[in-house]
Amino acid sequence: MTLRIGADVGGTFTDIVLEQHDGSFVSSKVLTTHGRPEQGILDGISLLVEQYGVALSEVEQIVHGTTLATNALIERNGARTALVTTEGFRDVIETRTESRFEQYDLNIVLPTPLIERKDRFTIAERMNADGDVLLAFDDVEANAVIDRIVDGGYEAVAVGFLHSYRNGAHERRFRDLLLARLPEIAVSISAEVSPQMREFERFNTVCANAYIQPLMASYLVRLQTELQARGARCPLSLIHSGGGLISVDTAASFPVRLVESGPAGGAIFAGELAARFGRKQVLSYDMGGTTAKIALIEDFTPQTAKTFEVARTTRFKKGSGMPISIPVIEMIEIGAGGGSIASVDGLGQIRIGPRSAGSEPGPAAYDLGGTEATVTDANLQLGRLHSDTFGATDIDLSPAKAAAAIVAAVGDPLGMDADLAAVGIGEMVDENMTNAARVHAVEQGKDLTGFTMIAFGGGAPLHATRLMDKLGLDELLVPPGAGVGSAIGFLQAPFAYEAVRSFYTTTASFDADGANQVLAELTAEAASFVRHGTDAEVTIERQVSMRYKGQGWEIPVRLGAETFDEFSAELLTTAFTKAYEEFFGRAIDDLVVEAVSWSVRVASIRQRPAPVETTSVVRTVSSEQARPLFDPVAGTVVDADLVERDRLEPGDLVVGPALIIEAQTTTVLGAHHRAVLQHDGTLLVSRTGATS
Repeated sequence: MTLRIGADVGGTFTDIVLEQHDGSFVSSKVLTTHGRPEQGILDGISLLVEQYGVALSEVEQIVHGTTLATNALIERNGARTALVTTEGFRDVIETRTESRFEQYDLNIVLPTPLIERKDRFTIAERMNADGDVLLAFDDVEANAVIDRIVDGGYEAVAVGFLHSYRNGAHERRFRDLLLARLPEIAVSISAEVSPQMREFERFNTVCANAYIQPLMASYLVRLQTELQARGARCPLSLIHSGGGLISVDTAASFPVRLVESGPAGGAIFAGELAARFGRKQVLSYDMGGTTAKIALIEDFTPQTAKTFEVARTTRFKKGSGMPISIPVIEMIEIGAGGGSIASVDGLGQIRIGPRSAGSEPGPAAYDLGGTEATVTDANLQLGRLHSDTFGATDIDLSPAKAAAAIVAAVGDPLGMDADLAAVGIGEMVDENMTNAARVHAVEQGKDLTGFTMIAFGGGAPLHATRLMDKLGLDELLVPPGAGVGSAIGFLQAPFAYEAVRSFYTTTASFDADGANQVLAELTAEAASFVRHGTDAEVTIERQVSMRYKGQGWEIPVRLGAETFDEFSAELLTTAFTKAYEEFFGRAIDDLVVEAVSWSVRVASIRQRPAPVETTSVVRTVSSEQARPLFDPVAGTVVDADLVERDRLEPGDLVVGPALIIEAQTTTVLGAHHRAVLQHDGTLLVSRTGATS
């Protein structure tokens, strides 16, 4: 095995994982340095290489995922950006669509567009939906707009013209003229960033890409330069939202693809574990310092989508955020992390998040200047955490400051002591995550009965058994290295890229030549990005978004391994009918079928992990050490055995109430939970009386 490093920058912690020659993982967890995020990565890597006697020059791959792109969009701290679009479409990103995320709110407040109206410019050019020129591009008018961009001092420009997904010639011409005048400015064109129909989503995506491009390009250059200065000789790869690896150059050109990069690594990590244990239906649960992410994994593969939303503004309701049209691993993300701040609203209800204390100043318990009560403070008060076993570097937990913050934020307003207020905080955050899981499952048309939960991230094992109870799940897996699971997932990801393009045709008048040409071009495009990172053998997956004529939205239809010249309307109809029946139970006869968007994913081949058999119980382990722990099912404080995970052997059974502690997280077992250590180091947790 080769030496490899995975680096995950989260809102609170930066996780660094070193894969050693024998395939084992060692890790470090340091506070994220928000002013210069690369510093946390460098500090964490230095800790590991010094501790394990490794020279950075020996490392053969460094894989990085970050929340920097997401945070820049949420916090609106990107570049000064202009949008250039077709005349008459200046306000598309502000007027949005006719959909309302609050159906009956007459005073609905729409999210503020990323680019203000004064920074949006138009040109009187026009393509039709087939990509034919209706109104020619005028260089004189374009140069007049460029004059205004020069005078405005913009750092980045987004270009989105009508129907450019079919013909991007006008966008490319404007870029050429702009770069001739301003060669250093960052330019993003929608024909390359998101060549898909529906202007609102496409314009938003290209705006987001341009908005964060200078920030991300500068950051990646600094990180790569610092790594090389410290002796690194290997390439730096980035994990993108779709769960594959891309080069630094690709990431710098299309940083919008990094918006969900960290959570994507976690879903890959869960998928690998699901394959190892042969669990085909899995609920992936990732909880860190700032957010909780929940995803469904079926047949060992995370579900994917072609669009998602960033920065939802109204109670996380769908439609209240900024749509981004890029391939992404589908998940629901809520403000329920260890640093999520607890408060009491005007109705006397406990609220958790979405604001987070992050790493600066952090929860009150960190004793780093934070004074607001957080989920971490409640976990410390409830006995789930303890300063002696908290695995983050340079943090000595303060129970007194945690209790004081809890009383001030929740206890005093509701007339509770610190213990009862902490119970309320804990139950509320657990219920929030449970509801998110239920909603996500319903949106995907799934019943969670029979699903196995996989919990990872520093916070998930603390809450997983409670979510398991609330959701009625019988089985929970807590893998080794759970506290840094996403960073491990980075090292399990293939080099992959998915190219997407809208091309409309119907089964009644099927354009076989056009469809085959689009698929061939998408395959070449995706393969070229993958070849920037690897020469390994690749797989090719093709998909088309289809609908019956008259419907407004499409369903994804996977295409087989047919060659381009075999592609036909009959093949398309058969594939769509099968997919439609799987989604809705029955197909509709004698209706024309429309194909709207096409995608091709090229990925390097990775071997599935070797399967493991479930380990039988060999002995029951108890401990002479115990800690008071609040058990929400019993509704009282119990004495929980304190068990060190690294001292357990395969087949060891731990019966709750117990706390299984390790360097970077703790697995909490209630009185009705039991855990058996498996041969690969995974904890298999079940509920007493439940059927596994």
